[in-house]
Amino acid sequence: MSTSALRAKHRRSTLRTLAFLSPWLIGFTVFFAYPLISTVYFSFMRYDGFRPPAWTGTKNWTYVFTHYPFFWPALRNTLWLVVIMVTLRVAFGLGVGLLITRIRTATGVFRTLFYLPYLAPPVAATMAFAFLLNPGTGPVNSILEKTGLPAPGWFNDPTWSKPALTLLALWGIGDLMVIFMAALLDVPKEQYEAAELDGTTPWQRFRYVTLPNISPIIMFAVVTGVIQTMQYYTQPLIAGKVASGVIQGAGTQFEPGYPDKSTLTLPQLVYNLGFQRFDYGSACVVALVLFALSMAFTALLMRPRGGLIQAGER
Repeated sequence: MSTSALRAKHRRSTLRTLAFLSPWLIGFTVFFAYPLISTVYFSFMRYDGFRPPAWTGTKNWTYVFTHYPFFWPALRNTLWLVVIMVTLRVAFGLGVGLLITRIRTATGVFRTLFYLPYLAPPVAATMAFAFLLNPGTGPVNSILEKTGLPAPGWFNDPTWSKPALTLLALWGIGDLMVIFMAALLDVPKEQYEAAELDGTTPWQRFRYVTLPNISPIIMFAVVTGVIQTMQYYTQPLIAGKVASGVIQGAGTQFEPGYPDKSTLTLPQLVYNLGFQRFDYGSACVVALVLFALSMAFTALLMRPRGGLIQAGER
């Protein structure tokens, strides 16, 4: 076959491959590559959505990191939620999954009871928790006071606002429970029987049989939990509004983070800067920081050596 014929065949093969890949390539370009490049571009511009963008260099970055008073509290809160909330959700979801797979009666009832809170709309669930944990009239503090236990301020106390959000996240644990139940039921029973014959304790069977088999699912739960928490917006915003008693209407502007910036997260800053203050350049800076943190956490969790999967397989 001549050289020109080989080139023509190779060209046809390349075009055929690109044709099959075109749906993915178009989606990747439109929904990921172009928005990312635009975000980087506008982070160096002064742009309010009305006037043409003007080059400002690194002024937006300097403003966000050194002069914007809400950035560092929001970053600390977001990292706290990623570390504490994700860890507790994974541990609690795994614990509930183990419990339901071990009980012998009314399995369907317990599974339904634990899964139903996950179906509650985030706004409604957050408002209900804010009223339940109201330090003055909420039933939770009333019960704590009657039993002689200290009654925290919950969403009205900077010390307790993030633990209250964590309780809300643990209440809606149904998604992780179902995932872990499916993984636990898929563990080969022969391995448990062999471990029992070797005289292992329940903890040893969990450590050396259960964990190695479900470690990929734990990795999935952790990575998706980190990404979801990096996008945590609705619950802290609604909790702050309800706890502060602010009724937002026409002409009013609510500064997120009540109380004392303790419920402020990076996604709230993106919305506040971009759609309330019309400072799209600074909003793009915060969005890029959020993207970099998500990539860093994901790369750390999925590193080739020492990750959850490798630790479970050893």
